[in-house]
Amino acid sequence: MLRLVFRSALEQSQKLRNPKPIIGSYSPLRLYGVSAAAKSHPERIAAEMIRYALVDARTRPSGDWREEAMRILEQGVSNLEEGGEGSAEAVAMLNLAISTLLYERGRFQDSREKLEAVHRLAPSLDFRVASWEGMMGVRLEMGQELSSAAPDDSLDASTNGNQNNLSLIKLRANGVRGLSSLINGEIESAKSFFDGCQDCNAETAEDHIGNMLFSYGEHLHCNGNFTSAKDMYELAVSASNTKDIPREYFLAAANMVPEEVSVAGTCALGQLLSHIGKAAEAEEALTKALTKAEAHFGSTHPKVGVVLTCIAKMFKEKARSEGSSSILVQEGLYRRALDLLKAPDLNSEVNDMPVDKRDIVALARGGYAELLLIQQNRKEEGERMKRWAESVWRNRRVTLAEALDFSESSKLAVIDTRICRVI
Repeated sequence: MLRLVFRSALEQSQKLRNPKPIIGSYSPLRLYGVSAAAKSHPERIAAEMIRYALVDARTRPSGDWREEAMRILEQGVSNLEEGGEGSAEAVAMLNLAISTLLYERGRFQDSREKLEAVHRLAPSLDFRVASWEGMMGVRLEMGQELSSAAPDDSLDASTNGNQNNLSLIKLRANGVRGLSSLINGEIESAKSFFDGCQDCNAETAEDHIGNMLFSYGEHLHCNGNFTSAKDMYELAVSASNTKDIPREYFLAAANMVPEEVSVAGTCALGQLLSHIGKAAEAEEALTKALTKAEAHFGSTHPKVGVVLTCIAKMFKEKARSEGSSSILVQEGLYRRALDLLKAPDLNSEVNDMPVDKRDIVALARGGYAELLLIQQNRKEEGERMKRWAESVWRNRRVTLAEALDFSESSKLAVIDTRICRVI
Protein backbone atom coordinates (compact mmCIF):
# COMPACT_ATOMS: atom_id res chain seq x y z
CA MET A 1 0.00 0.00 0.00
CA LEU A 2 2.71 2.48 1.00
CA ARG A 3 4.76 1.70 -2.10
CA LEU A 4 1.73 2.40 -4.26
CA VAL A 5 1.16 5.72 -2.52
CA PHE A 6 4.79 6.71 -2.91
CA ARG A 7 4.76 5.71 -6.59
CA SER A 8 1.61 7.78 -7.09
CA ALA A 9 3.30 10.71 -5.40
CA LEU A 10 6.25 10.43 -7.76
CA GLU A 11 3.93 10.34 -10.78
CA GLN A 12 1.92 13.31 -9.56
CA SER A 13 5.05 15.30 -8.81
CA GLN A 14 6.11 14.93 -12.45
CA LYS A 15 2.90 16.71 -13.41
CA LEU A 16 3.91 19.60 -11.17
CA ARG A 17 7.12 20.50 -13.01
CA ASN A 18 5.42 23.73 -14.05
CA PRO A 19 2.67 23.88 -11.44
CA LYS A 20 -0.23 26.29 -11.49
CA PRO A 21 -2.09 27.47 -8.40
CA ILE A 22 -4.93 25.19 -7.49
CA ILE A 23 -8.22 27.04 -7.28
CA GLY A 24 -11.29 25.56 -5.64
CA SER A 25 -13.72 25.81 -2.78
CA TYR A 26 -11.23 24.08 -0.49
CA SER A 27 -7.48 24.65 -0.55
CA PRO A 28 -6.21 21.70 1.49
CA LEU A 29 -2.49 22.02 0.99
CA ARG A 30 -2.42 25.44 2.63
CA LEU A 31 -3.45 23.81 5.87
CA TYR A 32 -0.42 21.61 6.15
CA GLY A 33 2.55 23.65 5.07
CA VAL A 34 2.99 23.50 1.31
CA SER A 35 1.83 25.18 -1.86
CA ALA A 36 1.43 23.56 -5.25
CA ALA A 37 4.28 25.72 -6.48
CA ALA A 38 6.95 23.99 -4.40
CA LYS A 39 10.10 24.23 -6.48
CA SER A 40 12.16 21.10 -5.90
CA HIS A 41 11.27 17.57 -6.91
CA PRO A 42 11.37 16.23 -3.30
CA GLU A 43 9.07 19.05 -2.21
CA ARG A 44 6.56 18.16 -4.90
CA ILE A 45 6.65 14.54 -3.80
CA ALA A 46 6.06 15.63 -0.19
CA ALA A 47 3.20 17.87 -1.32
CA GLU A 48 1.44 15.00 -3.03
CA MET A 49 1.90 12.68 -0.06
CA ILE A 50 0.52 15.33 2.28
CA ARG A 51 -2.46 15.78 0.00
CA TYR A 52 -3.12 12.05 -0.09
CA ALA A 53 -2.53 11.46 3.64
CA LEU A 54 -4.26 14.48 5.17
CA VAL A 55 -6.85 15.49 2.61
CA ASP A 56 -7.93 12.57 0.43
CA ALA A 57 -7.85 10.14 3.37
CA ARG A 58 -10.40 12.27 5.25
CA THR A 59 -13.00 11.61 2.59
CA ARG A 60 -12.81 7.85 2.92
CA PRO A 61 -15.28 6.25 5.38
CA SER A 62 -12.57 4.55 7.38
CA GLY A 63 -12.37 4.73 11.13
CA ASP A 64 -8.58 4.33 11.07
CA TRP A 65 -7.77 6.80 8.29
CA ARG A 66 -5.44 8.69 10.64
CA GLU A 67 -3.38 5.55 11.18
CA GLU A 68 -3.03 5.12 7.44
CA ALA A 69 -2.18 8.80 7.02
CA MET A 70 0.53 8.54 9.66
CA ARG A 71 2.11 5.54 7.94
CA ILE A 72 2.15 7.39 4.62
CA LEU A 73 3.78 10.50 6.07
CA GLU A 74 6.38 8.54 8.02
CA GLN A 75 7.22 6.51 4.91
CA GLY A 76 7.65 9.76 3.02
CA VAL A 77 10.13 11.01 5.63
CA SER A 78 12.07 7.76 5.41
CA ASN A 79 12.24 7.86 1.62
CA LEU A 80 13.13 11.53 1.29
CA GLU A 81 15.69 11.97 4.05
CA GLU A 82 18.58 11.39 1.63
CA GLY A 83 16.93 12.83 -1.44
CA GLY A 84 19.40 15.52 -2.46
CA GLU A 85 18.53 19.16 -3.14
CA GLY A 86 15.23 20.14 -1.56
CA SER A 87 15.02 17.02 0.57
CA ALA A 88 15.52 18.92 3.84
CA GLU A 89 12.57 21.17 3.01
CA ALA A 90 10.48 18.18 1.93
CA VAL A 91 11.17 16.29 5.17
CA ALA A 92 10.38 19.41 7.22
CA MET A 93 7.09 19.79 5.35
CA LEU A 94 6.17 16.17 6.09
CA ASN A 95 7.12 16.52 9.75
CA LEU A 96 4.95 19.62 10.11
CA ALA A 97 2.10 17.57 8.67
CA ILE A 98 2.85 14.73 11.09
CA SER A 99 2.78 17.14 14.02
CA THR A 100 -0.63 18.39 12.86
CA LEU A 101 -1.95 14.86 12.64
CA LEU A 102 -0.62 14.04 16.12
CA TYR A 103 -2.27 17.18 17.46
CA GLU A 104 -5.61 16.31 15.86
CA ARG A 105 -5.43 12.89 17.48
CA GLY A 106 -5.09 14.54 20.90
CA ARG A 107 -1.43 13.57 21.27
CA PHE A 108 -0.32 17.05 22.30
CA GLN A 109 3.00 16.07 23.84
CA ASP A 110 4.02 14.01 20.81
CA SER A 111 3.02 16.87 18.52
CA ARG A 112 5.07 19.31 20.54
CA GLU A 113 8.14 17.06 20.49
CA LYS A 114 7.86 16.67 16.71
CA LEU A 115 7.66 20.45 16.31
CA GLU A 116 10.67 20.90 18.56
CA ALA A 117 12.62 18.56 16.31
CA VAL A 118 11.56 20.46 13.19
CA HIS A 119 12.55 23.72 14.84
CA ARG A 120 15.94 22.35 15.83
CA LEU A 121 16.73 20.98 12.37
CA ALA A 122 14.79 23.51 10.27
CA PRO A 123 16.40 24.27 6.88
CA SER A 124 15.30 27.92 6.90
CA LEU A 125 13.85 30.71 9.02
CA ASP A 126 10.39 30.09 7.53
CA PHE A 127 10.37 26.59 8.96
CA ARG A 128 11.76 27.71 12.32
CA VAL A 129 9.01 30.30 12.75
CA ALA A 130 6.27 27.91 11.62
CA SER A 131 7.40 25.12 13.93
CA TRP A 132 7.90 27.54 16.84
CA GLU A 133 4.43 29.03 16.31
CA GLY A 134 2.84 25.58 16.32
CA MET A 135 4.90 24.51 19.32
CA MET A 136 3.85 27.56 21.34
CA GLY A 137 0.24 27.06 20.30
CA VAL A 138 0.24 23.48 21.59
CA ARG A 139 1.92 24.54 24.84
CA LEU A 140 -0.68 27.25 25.38
CA GLU A 141 -3.50 24.77 24.84
CA MET A 142 -1.84 22.39 27.28
CA GLY A 143 -2.10 25.16 29.89
CA GLN A 144 1.64 25.71 30.19
CA GLU A 145 3.01 29.06 31.30
CA LEU A 146 5.03 30.93 28.67
CA SER A 147 7.22 33.98 28.98
CA SER A 148 6.77 36.50 26.19
CA ALA A 149 9.92 38.34 27.24
CA ALA A 150 12.36 35.58 26.28
CA PRO A 151 12.76 35.60 22.47
CA ASP A 152 14.33 32.62 20.78
CA ASP A 153 17.65 33.55 19.13
CA SER A 154 16.99 31.03 16.36
CA LEU A 155 14.14 33.27 15.16
CA ASP A 156 16.50 36.15 14.48
CA ALA A 157 16.35 36.91 10.77
CA SER A 158 20.03 37.87 10.72
CA THR A 159 21.00 34.24 11.42
CA ASN A 160 19.56 33.01 8.14
CA GLY A 161 21.05 35.08 5.36
CA ASN A 162 18.76 36.34 2.62
CA GLN A 163 15.08 35.62 3.19
CA ASN A 164 11.94 36.78 1.44
CA ASN A 165 9.37 38.73 3.42
CA LEU A 166 11.55 39.09 6.51
CA SER A 167 9.27 41.75 7.93
CA LEU A 168 6.26 39.43 7.70
CA ILE A 169 8.19 36.54 9.24
CA LYS A 170 9.20 38.81 12.10
CA LEU A 171 5.59 39.92 12.55
CA ARG A 172 4.50 36.31 12.69
CA ALA A 173 7.01 35.45 15.40
CA ASN A 174 6.09 38.55 17.39
CA GLY A 175 2.43 37.61 17.08
CA VAL A 176 3.10 34.50 19.15
CA ARG A 177 4.91 36.56 21.76
CA GLY A 178 1.99 38.98 21.82
CA LEU A 179 -0.44 36.09 22.31
CA SER A 180 1.66 34.83 25.22
CA SER A 181 1.48 38.30 26.78
CA LEU A 182 -2.30 38.32 26.41
CA ILE A 183 -2.56 34.92 28.10
CA ASN A 184 -0.37 36.22 30.93
CA GLY A 185 -2.75 39.16 31.40
CA GLU A 186 -0.16 41.64 30.12
CA ILE A 187 -2.55 43.51 27.83
CA GLU A 188 -0.59 46.74 27.64
CA SER A 189 2.84 45.20 27.14
CA ALA A 190 1.43 42.98 24.39
CA LYS A 191 0.85 46.06 22.24
CA SER A 192 4.52 46.40 21.26
CA PHE A 193 4.54 42.94 19.70
CA PHE A 194 1.84 43.95 17.24
CA ASP A 195 3.61 47.01 15.83
CA GLY A 196 3.27 46.91 12.06
CA CYS A 197 -0.01 45.01 12.01
CA GLN A 198 -1.90 48.20 11.21
CA ASP A 199 -0.24 48.31 7.80
CA CYS A 200 -1.27 44.79 6.81
CA ASN A 201 -3.86 44.35 4.09
CA ALA A 202 -5.67 41.51 2.39
CA GLU A 203 -2.75 40.85 0.04
CA THR A 204 -0.12 40.48 2.75
CA ALA A 205 -2.57 38.53 4.92
CA GLU A 206 -2.41 35.74 2.36
CA ASP A 207 1.20 35.03 3.30
CA HIS A 208 1.84 33.67 6.78
CA ILE A 209 0.30 36.07 9.26
CA GLY A 210 -3.34 35.09 9.80
CA ASN A 211 -2.61 34.00 13.36
CA MET A 212 -0.85 37.26 14.13
CA LEU A 213 -3.74 39.31 12.73
CA PHE A 214 -6.21 37.33 14.80
CA SER A 215 -4.16 37.71 18.01
CA TYR A 216 -3.89 41.45 17.36
CA GLY A 217 -7.67 41.54 16.96
CA GLU A 218 -7.97 39.93 20.39
CA HIS A 219 -5.73 42.62 21.85
CA LEU A 220 -7.89 45.36 20.33
CA HIS A 221 -11.05 43.57 21.45
CA CYS A 222 -9.90 43.36 25.08
CA ASN A 223 -9.10 47.07 24.99
CA GLY A 224 -12.58 47.95 23.71
CA ASN A 225 -11.40 49.05 20.26
CA PHE A 226 -14.25 47.20 18.60
CA THR A 227 -14.09 48.74 15.14
CA SER A 228 -10.43 47.92 14.61
CA ALA A 229 -10.82 44.51 16.25
CA LYS A 230 -13.66 43.67 13.88
CA ASP A 231 -11.48 44.66 10.92
CA MET A 232 -8.63 42.43 12.13
CA TYR A 233 -10.91 39.45 12.73
CA GLU A 234 -12.41 39.77 9.27
CA LEU A 235 -8.98 40.14 7.70
CA ALA A 236 -7.68 37.05 9.51
CA VAL A 237 -10.70 35.02 8.42
CA SER A 238 -10.42 36.27 4.85
CA ALA A 239 -6.75 35.32 4.72
CA SER A 240 -7.42 31.82 6.04
CA ASN A 241 -10.36 31.28 3.69
CA THR A 242 -8.72 32.46 0.47
CA LYS A 243 -9.30 30.09 -2.43
CA ASP A 244 -6.06 30.76 -4.29
CA ILE A 245 -3.08 28.89 -2.93
CA PRO A 246 -0.26 31.45 -2.73
CA ARG A 247 2.92 30.92 -4.70
CA GLU A 248 5.03 30.80 -1.57
CA TYR A 249 4.83 28.27 1.24
CA PHE A 250 2.13 28.57 3.83
CA LEU A 251 3.91 26.77 6.62
CA ALA A 252 1.67 26.02 9.59
CA ALA A 253 1.09 23.23 12.08
CA ALA A 254 -1.05 21.93 14.95
CA ASN A 255 -3.63 24.47 16.21
CA MET A 256 -2.17 27.27 14.09
CA VAL A 257 -3.28 26.02 10.66
CA PRO A 258 -5.59 28.32 8.64
CA GLU A 259 -8.73 26.26 9.38
CA GLU A 260 -8.18 26.94 13.07
CA VAL A 261 -7.79 30.66 12.38
CA SER A 262 -10.99 30.62 10.35
CA VAL A 263 -12.99 29.02 13.17
CA ALA A 264 -11.40 31.17 15.87
CA GLY A 265 -11.76 34.43 13.94
CA THR A 266 -15.41 33.79 13.13
CA CYS A 267 -16.13 32.81 16.73
CA ALA A 268 -14.36 35.88 18.12
CA LEU A 269 -16.24 38.09 15.67
CA GLY A 270 -19.50 36.65 17.01
CA GLN A 271 -18.39 37.38 20.56
CA LEU A 272 -17.52 40.97 19.62
CA LEU A 273 -20.87 41.53 17.94
CA SER A 274 -22.59 40.20 21.04
CA HIS A 275 -20.51 42.55 23.20
CA ILE A 276 -21.74 45.58 21.23
CA GLY A 277 -25.37 44.47 21.25
CA LYS A 278 -25.76 43.24 17.67
CA ALA A 279 -27.55 40.05 18.63
CA ALA A 280 -28.74 38.96 15.19
CA GLU A 281 -25.31 39.42 13.60
CA ALA A 282 -23.64 37.73 16.55
CA GLU A 283 -25.89 34.71 16.25
CA GLU A 284 -25.17 34.48 12.53
CA ALA A 285 -21.39 34.66 13.04
CA LEU A 286 -21.39 32.10 15.86
CA THR A 287 -23.58 29.75 13.82
CA LYS A 288 -20.99 29.98 11.03
CA ALA A 289 -18.23 29.25 13.54
CA LEU A 290 -20.12 26.19 14.76
CA THR A 291 -20.62 24.93 11.21
CA LYS A 292 -16.92 25.39 10.44
CA ALA A 293 -15.87 23.66 13.65
CA GLU A 294 -18.11 20.66 13.02
CA ALA A 295 -16.96 20.40 9.41
CA HIS A 296 -13.26 20.46 10.29
CA PHE A 297 -13.15 18.66 13.64
CA GLY A 298 -16.30 16.56 13.66
CA SER A 299 -19.50 17.12 15.64
CA THR A 300 -18.19 15.50 18.84
CA HIS A 301 -14.86 17.31 19.08
CA PRO A 302 -14.09 19.36 22.24
CA LYS A 303 -13.61 22.51 20.15
CA VAL A 304 -17.24 22.28 19.13
CA GLY A 305 -17.94 22.49 22.86
CA VAL A 306 -15.86 25.69 23.02
CA VAL A 307 -17.99 27.30 20.31
CA LEU A 308 -21.19 26.12 22.03
CA THR A 309 -20.02 27.86 25.20
CA CYS A 310 -19.69 31.11 23.24
CA ILE A 311 -23.18 30.62 21.80
CA ALA A 312 -24.64 30.05 25.27
CA LYS A 313 -23.03 33.28 26.48
CA MET A 314 -24.45 35.09 23.45
CA PHE A 315 -27.98 33.87 24.26
CA LYS A 316 -27.58 35.15 27.82
CA GLU A 317 -26.73 38.64 26.57
CA LYS A 318 -29.47 38.50 23.96
CA ALA A 319 -32.05 37.60 26.61
CA ARG A 320 -30.79 40.37 28.88
CA SER A 321 -30.97 43.05 26.18
CA GLU A 322 -34.39 41.92 24.96
CA GLY A 323 -35.87 41.39 28.42
CA SER A 324 -36.67 37.79 27.48
CA SER A 325 -35.71 34.37 28.78
CA SER A 326 -33.72 31.61 27.14
CA ILE A 327 -32.94 29.46 30.16
CA LEU A 328 -33.77 26.18 28.47
CA VAL A 329 -31.73 27.05 25.39
CA GLN A 330 -28.71 28.13 27.44
CA GLU A 331 -28.92 25.10 29.71
CA GLY A 332 -29.05 22.77 26.72
CA LEU A 333 -26.02 24.46 25.17
CA TYR A 334 -23.99 24.35 28.38
CA ARG A 335 -24.85 20.71 29.02
CA ARG A 336 -23.79 19.74 25.52
CA ALA A 337 -20.63 21.85 25.73
CA LEU A 338 -19.58 20.31 29.04
CA ASP A 339 -20.22 16.85 27.65
CA LEU A 340 -18.00 17.50 24.61
CA LEU A 341 -15.34 19.13 26.80
CA LYS A 342 -15.37 16.00 28.97
CA ALA A 343 -15.82 18.07 32.12
CA PRO A 344 -14.94 16.10 35.29
CA ASP A 345 -17.55 15.25 37.89
CA LEU A 346 -18.35 17.92 40.45
CA ASN A 347 -17.08 15.56 43.13
CA SER A 348 -13.62 15.49 41.59
CA GLU A 349 -10.75 17.27 43.27
CA VAL A 350 -9.62 20.54 41.74
CA ASN A 351 -6.09 19.17 41.35
CA ASP A 352 -7.49 16.34 39.25
CA MET A 353 -8.81 18.79 36.66
CA PRO A 354 -6.83 18.53 33.38
CA VAL A 355 -5.01 21.75 32.59
CA ASP A 356 -5.99 21.82 28.92
CA LYS A 357 -9.35 23.56 28.32
CA ARG A 358 -9.52 24.38 32.03
CA ASP A 359 -10.62 27.97 31.35
CA ILE A 360 -13.46 26.89 29.10
CA VAL A 361 -14.78 24.15 31.41
CA ALA A 362 -14.81 26.57 34.34
CA LEU A 363 -16.53 29.23 32.22
CA ALA A 364 -19.20 26.81 30.99
CA ARG A 365 -19.81 25.50 34.52
CA GLY A 366 -19.97 29.07 35.84
CA GLY A 367 -22.51 30.05 33.19
CA TYR A 368 -24.57 26.95 33.90
CA ALA A 369 -24.47 27.73 37.63
CA GLU A 370 -25.94 31.18 36.98
CA LEU A 371 -28.95 29.55 35.33
CA LEU A 372 -29.50 27.20 38.25
CA LEU A 373 -29.20 29.94 40.86
CA ILE A 374 -32.24 31.79 39.51
CA GLN A 375 -34.38 28.66 39.83
CA GLN A 376 -35.64 28.23 43.38
CA ASN A 377 -35.63 24.44 43.33
CA ARG A 378 -32.09 24.22 41.91
CA LYS A 379 -30.22 26.83 43.94
CA GLU A 380 -28.29 24.30 45.98
CA GLU A 381 -27.01 22.62 42.83
CA GLY A 382 -26.16 26.02 41.40
CA GLU A 383 -24.16 27.05 44.47
CA ARG A 384 -22.18 23.84 44.34
CA MET A 385 -21.46 24.27 40.64
CA LYS A 386 -20.46 27.89 41.15
CA ARG A 387 -17.98 26.98 43.91
CA TRP A 388 -16.46 24.31 41.71
CA ALA A 389 -16.06 26.69 38.75
CA GLU A 390 -14.49 29.42 40.88
CA SER A 391 -12.02 26.96 42.42
CA VAL A 392 -10.92 25.78 38.96
CA TRP A 393 -10.66 29.24 37.35
CA ARG A 394 -7.05 30.36 36.89
CA ASN A 395 -7.21 33.34 34.51
CA ARG A 396 -4.82 36.11 35.55
CA ARG A 397 -6.61 39.08 34.00
CA VAL A 398 -10.30 38.59 34.70
CA THR A 399 -12.33 36.90 37.41
CA LEU A 400 -14.89 34.28 36.49
CA ALA A 401 -17.67 36.75 37.29
CA GLU A 402 -16.13 39.34 34.96
CA ALA A 403 -15.75 36.79 32.19
CA LEU A 404 -19.45 35.92 32.45
CA ASP A 405 -20.60 39.55 32.68
CA PHE A 406 -21.27 41.79 29.68
CA SER A 407 -21.81 45.03 31.61
CA GLU A 408 -19.81 48.09 30.68
CA SER A 409 -17.96 48.01 34.00
CA SER A 410 -16.61 44.50 33.50
CA LYS A 411 -13.40 43.56 31.73
CA LEU A 412 -13.97 42.04 28.33
CA ALA A 413 -13.01 38.40 28.00
CA VAL A 414 -12.44 36.72 24.63
CA ILE A 415 -12.52 32.96 24.10
CA ASP A 416 -9.76 31.79 21.73
CA THR A 417 -10.79 28.48 20.16
CA ARG A 418 -7.32 27.85 18.72
CA ILE A 419 -5.77 27.36 22.15
CA CYS A 420 -8.98 26.86 24.17
CA ARG A 421 -8.12 29.68 26.56
CA VAL A 422 -9.88 32.80 27.82
CA ILE A 423 -8.02 36.06 27.20
